Formats: sequence, structure tokens, C-alpha cells
Amino acid sequence: MLKDAEKQDLRDVMVDSFIQLTQKGMNISVLVSDSTSTAKISPFRERYPDRLINVGIAEQSLVGTAAGMSLGGFIAITANAAAFLVHRANEQVKNDICYSNTNVKLMGLNAGVCYGPLASTHHAIDDVSIMRGFGNILIFAPCDGIEARQIFAYALDYVGPVYIRMDSAKLPNVHDETYTFTPGIPDLLYNGDDITILAMGSTTHEAFGARELLEKDGISAEIINLPSIRPLERERVAESVAKTGLAITVEEHSQHGGIGSLVSEIIAEEGIQCRIRRLGFPEGQFAVHGPRSDIRKHIGIDAESVARTAREMVERAGNKK
Repeated sequence: MLKDAEKQDLRDVMVDSFIQLTQKGMNISVLVSDSTSTAKISPFRERYPDRLINVGIAEQSLVGTAAGMSLGGFIAITANAAAFLVHRANEQVKNDICYSNTNVKLMGLNAGVCYGPLASTHHAIDDVSIMRGFGNILIFAPCDGIEARQIFAYALDYVGPVYIRMDSAKLPNVHDETYTFTPGIPDLLYNGDDITILAMGSTTHEAFGARELLEKDGISAEIINLPSIRPLERERVAESVAKTGLAITVEEHSQHGGIGSLVSEIIAEEGIQCRIRRLGFPEGQFAVHGPRSDIRKHIGIDAESVARTAREMVERAGNKK
């Protein structure tokens, strides 16, 4: 059971990581686009005021300036809302960061529908699909503070473009201090025999909740967290879905281009006999506005809905042992 007492805002972990890594000698420069509060960057600014650059509400300039800072020898980090970073600065991300192979780390803050009531202008439900469409950029999505800290450390040490999909909710720890994040390796949280549930970022917690509900029905769910979207050792995913023959992907993202598409590609390309259900925002649709919990329930990615879908799939397939 996840412990509420261990809940952390991943942005706090992010800022603390920046401070610690700068103290260790990393030549870090953080850039924001009038997003100091969104990034919760004040502690870093107070320690290192000359390393924080605010370009104002100008995301294209944000990314272009970050690319320039990296060419000047800095580890350049952008910290602003995913919806504006990915859409307003799309061309600059593609050309100045990915194509030019600059050492820039893009923090996509408040991804998914973190800005629930502010509606589609502020929702980022296609950021992973867009980043997957670009070449030469690593894509990560931490699900808790322990994992996030390790991802930040790896990303800032890695030389090249990185996109990190970030949540703004306070999340309990899925992992303990023995956990080691390894780029490309799917994170097997629980073994199971009847169905595989794969999730990304904060929806991993919904998968956990679904597992507990299914356990009461005697259904054994294998839970896999995908913190590393690119790179990804596809063989690990293939082994799990081949074993259970049933898979559900859970993401606060469009069904198109996210982990649902990624897992479906693996199943198809490997010729695996597996029925899959992709849970997320229907392809070609915007997210509805409202409280985040209501939105998740509406599209069926809350724990109860995930458990219900899994139960229906297991019963239909006769997988229940």
C-alpha cells in the first residue's frame, strides 16, 4: 500500500536536485518563461541568481536561448508548462535541440491534465507522441520522488537532448531507496499471471490501486511502470505481455502516440498473441475540462475503471486461475 506520508511534489525534488548537482560542480543554467511559480524554482534562484534566466512569456526564445547556453558550455534546462513548451516552441525543439543535438534538458511541467479546469489550452495530452516523433531525444516520465531524483541525475549527466514529463500532484513513493533507475529498463513493480497493466508517470498509482482491487477478486495483475519511453528495452515488455496474453496501458495522454501505441507496436512487430486495451484520451479528441480526478474517471483511467476493464478482459479470456 502506498504511504501518503511520503508524498512529494516532483517539482520540489527537481529543484532540490538542481541545487545539489550545482553544488557538486555541474555547470547548470535554468531557464523559465515567466514560469518561476510553475517550476517552484525560487530556492534555486535564491542560491544561484546568476544561473536563472527568465525570458518572459516567449517559449520560442526560451528554447532557442537554452540551445545557445548549451553551446556556451552550460547544461541548459528549461522549466515551464508542457503544453506551452511542446506546442509554442515546437519548431525550436525540433531544430535547435533535437536536430542540432544541443545539451538541453526540457522539463515538461504540469503535463497531462494537471491544469484540469483550464481546459485544452493548458492540457498536454500529446507531448509524448510529439516527442516520439522527433529524433535524437530521450523521453522519461518519473512516477515518484525517488525515481525522479535518479532521472534528473542521469539526465543532467547525459550529454544530449532529454525531455522529462512532469506531474504537479504530490505523489506517494512507489519505490524504496533500494530502487535503481536504469534508462530503457521497464520497471516491474509486481509479478502477475492473468493480465499486464503498464502505466506511465502518475498513472502508475492508478495501476497500483487497480491491482489491489483485482487481488480481492483473485485476479493476478502484473504491474509495469514505464519511466523510460526512449530508450526502451522492448524485449522486457514483450516477455510480460506474452506471458499473460492480456495487456492494458494506462496514461493521462492521448491513446495515439503514447505508451498505448508503443506497447501495441511491440505486440504487432513481435507477433505476440495478446489482446490489448489502451486507456487514455480517445484519439482525435481534446480532454474535457474539470477536476483532474473527474477527468480521469470520465476517460476510464482511475483505479476503479482500470480494475473494471481488467476484470472484463480476464473474464472474457478465461485467464483467471
